[in-house]
Amino acid sequence: MISLRITRLLTVSVLFLSVLTTEAQTRKYSNEFLAIGVGGRALGMSGSQVASVNDVTSGYWNPAGLLGVKSDLQVGAMHSEYFAGIAKYDFVGFAKSIDSTQAIGLSFVRFGVDDIPNTTELIDANGVIDYDRVTKFSAADYAFILSYAKKLGKGLSVGANAKVIHRKVGDFGKAWGFGLDAGLQYRKNDWIIAAMVRDVTTTVNAWSYTLNDATREAFLATGNEIPVNATEITLPKIILGVARTLDLSSKISVLGEVNLDVTTDGKRNVLISADPFSIDPHIGIEGSLNKMIFIRFGVGNIQDVQTLPGKTEKTFQPNFGVGIKLNNISLDYALTDIGDQSAALYSNVFSIRLDIFKP
Repeated sequence: MISLRITRLLTVSVLFLSVLTTEAQTRKYSNEFLAIGVGGRALGMSGSQVASVNDVTSGYWNPAGLLGVKSDLQVGAMHSEYFAGIAKYDFVGFAKSIDSTQAIGLSFVRFGVDDIPNTTELIDANGVIDYDRVTKFSAADYAFILSYAKKLGKGLSVGANAKVIHRKVGDFGKAWGFGLDAGLQYRKNDWIIAAMVRDVTTTVNAWSYTLNDATREAFLATGNEIPVNATEITLPKIILGVARTLDLSSKISVLGEVNLDVTTDGKRNVLISADPFSIDPHIGIEGSLNKMIFIRFGVGNIQDVQTLPGKTEKTFQPNFGVGIKLNNISLDYALTDIGDQSAALYSNVFSIRLDIFKP
């Protein structure tokens, strides 16, 4: 009985690693950790941000929005956890205005699962089970993003990102990649029109693997393929957005934004599904009191989910958030789920933003 349980544990661990390495060689849904989003404000609005974003998170959503940073230095950070705390997602960003027409930013994103048991060497050369041989490793994805924004004319701003991607699965495999993003925002009265192209020239991750003899034997014994060095290509994604602010009174205002995510990597399970282009819409609303207290709602991730054999129904992901701004400090919170309302696997997102001015 014990031997059976150990075998199952070994198989599950190795299968998990095998899935990661196998997916790394596909072109669809590549670097999807960069599709989650950053910032409590944005996630409370279901990621509807490319038009209205104007703070340190612009380096992620749309670099053209960095021109909205008016302080000498703006610092932002976010933490959230998914799947009951198994996966952790973090963001840290810095933004600085150079002058009235230029701004720069630096962002760091990490999504990882830590303390994964490695049971590939659980059994020693004599066939004896030794729990001291069980080690732990992390599977984590990292992104380093350098951003620049420039004001070109009345109401028009453009921006660009240069990003370095690093993905690592313990000591077994790692990848390095490089990509470029480009974005723009055009403001006219209360309206903002925006576009963002991620991975505009495609992003290529080069994977390499290092497996010792014991790990190779474990892979073969459990029927898993031995991973080989390969490349992973992330195709461009176009995000179109439009936002409008409506002042209901001298103290109360409402911002609404609609985004359309246009993917180019084939048919996806989204509202408008086609090959090679699929369109995923999402909507966000933000209410403001004295530009100090905020409440936010959003809807996105509209999918067809199979309920019974041959029958499907539409589902969506509702999001909610609140925020408060006190002098130079802004605190934001968002409550999101993973798109399956029946599972109710909600995640709490916390973020903070600090504006620093010279004395």
